Amino acid sequence: MSKHVLGEFEQIVLLSVVRLADKAFGRAIFEELERLSVTHVTITAVYVTLSRLEKKDFVSVQMAPPAGGGRAQKLFAIEAAGLAALQRSREQLARFWDGVEVGEDGAGQ
Repeated sequence: MSKHVLGEFEQIVLLSVVRLADKAFGRAIFEELERLSVTHVTITAVYVTLSRLEKKDFVSVQMAPPAGGGRAQKLFAIEAAGLAALQRSREQLARFWDGVEVGEDGAGQ
């Protein structure tokens, strides 16, 4: 199992795959990120990140049959290594946030 620490964008892409479950097609992942993100996301960045996550065995891909006469689509699914990486990232962030309060002026305590 990889001890890779996820970057922020990798985390939100993986979380989108988890949220969408059996509807985690590339376009749907992009739309979920656009809906929930505070910054603009490009579809190219999403596909590049999904490809990188696939190479790390954090997601798997299968081709779904074409719907309504269209093209076959890639369906992404999170793998055990991806879930473990998400959990490590969550735990690490929680440790860093423990005891930190940020005021409205941005000053930390």
